[in-house]
Amino acid sequence: MTDNSEDVWDVVVVGAGPAGSSAAYAAAMAGRKVLLLDKVEHPRYKTCGGGIIGPSRDALPPGFALPLQDRVHAVTFSLDGRWERTRRSRRMMFGLVNRDEFDHGLVKAAQQAGAVLETGVAVTGVEQHGDRVPDRRTVALATGDGRTLLARAVVGADGSAGRIGRHVGVSFDQIDLGLEAEIPVPEEVARFWAGRIHLDWGPMPGSYGWVFPKTASRSLTVGVIAARGQGERTKQYLSDYIGRLGLAGFRPAVESGHLTRCRAEDSPLSRGRVLVAGDAAGLLEPWTREGISYALRSGRLAGEWAVRVAEAADGVDVRRQALNYAFAIKAGLGVEMRAGKQLLAAFERRPAVFHAGVTTVPPIWRAFVQVTQGATTFAEALRQYRGVQRLMAVATR
Repeated sequence: MTDNSEDVWDVVVVGAGPAGSSAAYAAAMAGRKVLLLDKVEHPRYKTCGGGIIGPSRDALPPGFALPLQDRVHAVTFSLDGRWERTRRSRRMMFGLVNRDEFDHGLVKAAQQAGAVLETGVAVTGVEQHGDRVPDRRTVALATGDGRTLLARAVVGADGSAGRIGRHVGVSFDQIDLGLEAEIPVPEEVARFWAGRIHLDWGPMPGSYGWVFPKTASRSLTVGVIAARGQGERTKQYLSDYIGRLGLAGFRPAVESGHLTRCRAEDSPLSRGRVLVAGDAAGLLEPWTREGISYALRSGRLAGEWAVRVAEAADGVDVRRQALNYAFAIKAGLGVEMRAGKQLLAAFERRPAVFHAGVTTVPPIWRAFVQVTQGATTFAEALRQYRGVQRLMAVATR
């Protein structure tokens, strides 16, 4: 790429996580001139359990080889360390990946489609009017190294605290704190966990903990999540959880934390020629806080609509395409998020009911499995599965 500020890209994607790489892939596959930016080098560590559920798998580029560390056929549930029970599925429920390998593979897929990657580049400003902008069809991005990048359309996929989401005006109505430890373990411990995850419904409303085994690399991803504002209690929960699992004697290779942010339902998804996707748009499942499938799906849609925004000749057409993008998001992911908020509200009130339902009522367990496999969604389960409807009635009584 040249430093010439008059060199205009069709689409610039800011952030090379799953949402950004998916957007870049979609726009590049449409034959457009695409620049994919990230402020860090890849591959890089990312705080995340790395669960690839059915909707994530279905949204991957054709031929993408998942770098699976393990395949999950069983879940051990507990209620704050009590009443532990394991349920199994004959068919694989979902796969587990290390995010550095997974994200790097998505970046390479975008590059193979024709996108140009630049890492170590931080976007420090966005202008759609002003001295940096040569015409109304252009967006100007200021970078930390003093350049101005010009684009016909921009996709913001730089995280929930990123520059592009602030420019668009994204707002959030649910913010949670996730804490995680990546724990290398001996081979016999890795074998004990192979093919099985652990989910613990936690001591704080809406909280839970998880163990995701990365058997191929002999490590366990152990984490907890709870509403923001309870930092010390959340740290104690993680410590207690690791101790109960018998893992306190192993030294974590990485300890990290992050905030997850769910969008308010009326939050914007675009501003002018700038669209947001994934975490930057606050798109994730509110109950489980699963974000990879939301990132992949919203990223692909953002890339497709960014191409149309780039081709728009005037403001009226830009608004039309941006509204179409928002409609596509709200009609799919938005419906799923609404269902997730219902589930979270009920779970916050009666976690014991959820535990009893998923561990002792076969139709509820089957619904859980089918959601993870991508055969149904939480929204469809709430509408069509009598067992789930009864669980919700008891939990909200």
